[in-house]
Amino acid sequence: MSAPMQSRTTAAYYVQAVLSFTLSAAALAVGIAYLPVGGWTRAFLGIGLLYTVTSSFTLAKVVRDRQESTDTVARVDQARLEKLLSEHDPFRVEGP
Repeated sequence: MSAPMQSRTTAAYYVQAVLSFTLSAAALAVGIAYLPVGGWTRAFLGIGLLYTVTSSFTLAKVVRDRQESTDTVARVDQARLEKLLSEHDPFRVEGP
């Protein structure tokens, strides 16, 4: 019926996002490792970092899923409208 949905991101944008995430997580992990604090404090901060990362992935997935469902609903509505318009004949005269 219609062409499949195209990706809205370029390869360069994807690489930039992956590198940015990797560098920021690595820098924070190194910062936590070299803090002049005890092991328990360092472990707490490490767990906080892991929790933040996993929460970020979960949030990104929820946002993506919601966007995809909205796009799917819009495509279904568009298909219904196209069907109605193709079946409609404005010059047809109904008999008495």
